[in-house]
Amino acid sequence: MIAISRRNMPAFGAPSLDGLKAALGSPMLQAVGAAALFAACAAAVVMLLGPASGRPIRIHLTSVFAQAPEGWREGLPKSSMTWQAEDVLHLSDGPAAEPGPQAASAEAVPAGGALPQAPIAGFFAPGPGGPLPIIAQDGRTPFDAYARPFTSNGRPKVALLIGGLGLNARATQAAIQTLPPQITLSFVPYAEGLQGWIDMARAHGHEVLLETPMEPLDYPDNDPGPYTLMADGAGPETAKKLDWILSRASGYFALTNYLGSRFLSDDKAYESFLGAVRGRGLGFIDDGAAGRRTGGGVPRASAERVIDEQLSQGAIDGQLLKLEASALEHGQALGAGFAYPVTLDKVAHWAQTVEQRGYQLAPASALAVKK
Repeated sequence: MIAISRRNMPAFGAPSLDGLKAALGSPMLQAVGAAALFAACAAAVVMLLGPASGRPIRIHLTSVFAQAPEGWREGLPKSSMTWQAEDVLHLSDGPAAEPGPQAASAEAVPAGGALPQAPIAGFFAPGPGGPLPIIAQDGRTPFDAYARPFTSNGRPKVALLIGGLGLNARATQAAIQTLPPQITLSFVPYAEGLQGWIDMARAHGHEVLLETPMEPLDYPDNDPGPYTLMADGAGPETAKKLDWILSRASGYFALTNYLGSRFLSDDKAYESFLGAVRGRGLGFIDDGAAGRRTGGGVPRASAERVIDEQLSQGAIDGQLLKLEASALEHGQALGAGFAYPVTLDKVAHWAQTVEQRGYQLAPASALAVKK
């Protein structure tokens, strides 16, 4: 293992001719000649990268010189290097691991604090594909455990959920890191590294929804994937698909639909789905496709508008203003959007000032009620 740091490396200067002659005559140099040559090569590579913040480049090679005899440092020309024992980065001799979602979570958590890391003991049980959410023995539900805490201040509540996350790393990181923690984030179950993304979102204070692919009216031309819940699907088949979706990760407080115009309009399919959600202690928050549906004892909320049906800055601004007007009239309003760059940008700017206009930015869970 070789440890190299661009900030903490030996500062190289031009050696004097006398120093070189003295070094060449030293028997110590023979013991560490190969190591010194390697050090010079490594340092040259780092020097090509350039010093960080204008500081001199230093190098720390621990294991290269591990077998060198005592006094090897003194055998080097004094004018050529200065050695300092400081913190370093470690470069392994194997390939570097691909940076995962959690690699970007080192940034400061926004105001509001991190939510507890999932899974929380007592709220999950092993399933065929991973942990499945369950109601705790004391009656508390995953909805209670994973929703973002909220206290109303009496002002009209405005909530937004942003979906389609987990498939595009750049968009997902932008949503997690630039949107305020009161914005609810919704993740695609097919995403690679899904648990890592959810962990990052919760570390930044966001509560999380898990998207459930449901059959649309234009299926199969519009196909939500192999685990789509079908309106005419047999009970065991639907349960098996739903278990797979639920076992993809933990830390979500509710499900939301992905498409589903046909599935959600079918009474039998909807009631079967709702029964499974209720049995798991989850909520169901839809993008407006099930706005006329009751909750059947499940915490429910429906978005009254999709803010980015028209992908233009002006149209999104207009929808956000209408959302505020609805909250003023009814006391609360929920909107939905997709993780398009323009949507993320407009929502981030809007959220900075919405509370200055007399509203309270709320997580979606705060608007969900059992009905």
